[in-house]
Amino acid sequence: MAEQSKIEWTDHTFNPWEGCQKVAPECDNCYAEARDVRFTGGAHWGPKAPRRRTSAQNWNKPRRWNAQAQAFHAAHGRRQRVFCASLADVFDNAVDASWRDDLWALIRECDQLDWLLLTKRPQNIAKMLPPDWGNGWPHVWLGTSAGTQKSADQNIPHLLKAPAAVRFVSAEPLLGSIDFAAVPKEKISKNITICFGALTGVDGLGHSGPRIDWVICGGESGPNARPMHPDWARSLRNQCRAAGAAFFFKQWGSWAAEIDRDEDDPDWRANYSKAKRDGWAILNVEGGTGFHGDRVHLMKRVTKSAAGRSLDGQLLNEVPYGCL
Repeated sequence: MAEQSKIEWTDHTFNPWEGCQKVAPECDNCYAEARDVRFTGGAHWGPKAPRRRTSAQNWNKPRRWNAQAQAFHAAHGRRQRVFCASLADVFDNAVDASWRDDLWALIRECDQLDWLLLTKRPQNIAKMLPPDWGNGWPHVWLGTSAGTQKSADQNIPHLLKAPAAVRFVSAEPLLGSIDFAAVPKEKISKNITICFGALTGVDGLGHSGPRIDWVICGGESGPNARPMHPDWARSLRNQCRAAGAAFFFKQWGSWAAEIDRDEDDPDWRANYSKAKRDGWAILNVEGGTGFHGDRVHLMKRVTKSAAGRSLDGQLLNEVPYGCL
C-alpha cells in the first residue's frame, strides 16, 4: 500500500506545487516555510517568490492510490483521504492558472479518493473552481484555516458560500477562543450584523443554509510554538457536539497544561514563582500571559509526543461519516 501521511486526519499528502506566503498570525511559525528555507533558502516563499511545480512522478502518486481504492476499502472500511497542498495553497493567486487546471483534471480523474483542499485564501475559491463544479464534486472536501476569531470571521463566510460536499475548518494552531455562532453573515446597518450559525447552518434570522461539517483542532509545535489554552479546545469540542458536527483533536503541540490555577493550585504563589523560573507559559482564557484573569493555566513546554493528543482523557478522532 502507498506511503502514509504523518498527519493524523489524512491518509496521504500530495503537493502539486510548493511555495506560499504568510497571510495571518497563524502562519508565523509555518512548518512549510521552515522546510523551504532549509532546502532552498526560502526561494519559494513570499509574495514575489515563484512557486515550484513538483515532478511528474509525484503527480502520478494519486493515480496509484486511486488504483488501490478497492483494496484500501476492504482493509479499512472507508475511502482514502488525500490532503492536497500541505506545502502550498490550491487557491494561491501566485500559482500559474494552468497548473490549477491540471490539478482539477487529476482530481476529476482520481474520483475514488476523498480530496481535502485546505486554504487560507477562501475568498479565491469561487473564481478558481473548475467550470463543471456545479454543487460540488462529491469526492472533494473544501476547508479553510481559522485559529482565531478574526480569521474565523474573515474566512468562514467565504467557505460557506462555496458549493461543497463537505466543508471543514482547521483551527490549528488554535491561538484563541472561537465562537462559531458569532461569525458574521452580513451587515444590515451600522450597528446590526446578522451572524451565521456556522456549525448549525441556521443564521440569526432563523434561515437555514450551508454549515461546517468538521472541525480540526490543534496546538502549535516547534521551537517557537505558542501555547493553547485547554478551554479554547474544549469550547470547540462542545460547540461541535451541540451542533452535531465532527470534531478531531489533533494535538496539544509543544505545551501541556500542567496546572489549572482555579482547580489544582492552592499554593498558587509558589507555583507562579516556579513557573517563571522554569520558563513555563502562564496563560488565561482571554489569551493574556499574566497570572491574573479568568481560567489561568500554567503551561509547561514538553515534546509533542509527551503532550499527546487526548482532550480530557479522550482521543477524539471524529471525521464526517464516522471516525478514523
